[in-house]
Amino acid sequence: MADLYQSQRAMRQMRRLAMQRGVVAILDVGSSKIACLILRFDGPDRMGEDGSVGALAGQSGFRVIGANTTRSRGVQFGEISAMQETERAIRTAVQGAQKMAAVRVDHVIACFSGAHPRSYGLNAQVNLEGQEVTENEVARVLAACEVPEYGGDREVLHAQPINFALDHRSGLSDPRGQIGHALEVDMHMLTVDAPIVQNLVHCIKRCDLELAGIASSAYASGFSALVEDEQELGAACIDMGGGSTSISVFMKKHMIYADAVRMGGDHITSDISMGLSVPTANAERIKTFCGGVQATGADDRDMIDIGGDTGDWEHDRRTVSRAELIGIMRPRVEEILEEVRARLDAAGFEHLPSQQIVLTGGSSQIMGLDGLATRILGHQVRLGRPLRVHGLPQSATGPSFASSVGLCLLAAHPQDEWWDFEMPVDKHTRGTFRRAVRWFKENW
Repeated sequence: MADLYQSQRAMRQMRRLAMQRGVVAILDVGSSKIACLILRFDGPDRMGEDGSVGALAGQSGFRVIGANTTRSRGVQFGEISAMQETERAIRTAVQGAQKMAAVRVDHVIACFSGAHPRSYGLNAQVNLEGQEVTENEVARVLAACEVPEYGGDREVLHAQPINFALDHRSGLSDPRGQIGHALEVDMHMLTVDAPIVQNLVHCIKRCDLELAGIASSAYASGFSALVEDEQELGAACIDMGGGSTSISVFMKKHMIYADAVRMGGDHITSDISMGLSVPTANAERIKTFCGGVQATGADDRDMIDIGGDTGDWEHDRRTVSRAELIGIMRPRVEEILEEVRARLDAAGFEHLPSQQIVLTGGSSQIMGLDGLATRILGHQVRLGRPLRVHGLPQSATGPSFASSVGLCLLAAHPQDEWWDFEMPVDKHTRGTFRRAVRWFKENW
């Protein structure tokens, strides 16, 4: 645990150095596309010509100076399956963005989906004896959280303090500078499969890039697609990507739960390809331009050209009704939404003050999806788009770029995490002793 803590602190320091240099790249490694955005930081005091400093007030001033997207290769379910193919795709995306920005980048902040995320809620309390709450006290109460045995093949990706309580005054976002006798904290910890993260880190290093941060795409998507009131009162963000569907629940402007369903838009495309006996590229085109999940009375008469098997369009053309296409797509979409509902029920989503659900991601643009999601999930559902950031090209403002834009916002204004505070020395000793005891029990 201490090794991970130190590596995360090192990445935080590298992010600060990259911001001081003024340029950093944002890399979204997805199953259907790999997107790269290059940000230029102007500092918190410098503003643009139009008086803007970014998407939210109080952020470091930044603007997007380069953007590029390429088709993802070697990535399935948000996880790398072919290292060389993924490396080639990342190099293509980064080089295109660098060419547009006319600048070279060495540091990237990456996000990914998949890796079987698992959430934990931790709690701890320390005595202050009437002293002022300082950085050391916050670090001490965070270190006092009893970390569960999450498995040796998993790593902690996020560990964020969500709520502080000082002398039974709960709901404090930052207790530093206040005086009290007892400090309590509620922390959310997200773990992922270690080999999957290590493969991504290794792939980025093979591209001659330095990793300045790594985040879950569910966290980034929720940060950009949810408005402030939804983040404060409680809302869920469902990012329907190509290979997986990420779920994140926000409360008090922090992520309190995250999960992923290993199904997405690529599975719908595969169903169309098999159901209509057409190539995958044709199935993707049909899904994009003609697909839907809500049947109407005119669907039986609305015919769609799907081409033929031989490529001779005039002599081997075929048509299919839109009703038949909906009949292929709807069962898979219902299956994905039912899996999402099961994960939200397990997280206790119905107990939040607000149960707003926001759909984002490339697959959320299927016609009629919001109405079907409202019936299956049983809550108020809306379609979400990422917040606008300064300099973002029009082609990168759609729902499929929610995680990329969210990562831009987190790079400019990151939220506090456990490794932002100096861990007490005895915590390192205690963790080492606990590992030694566990090794002794397992081997003797």
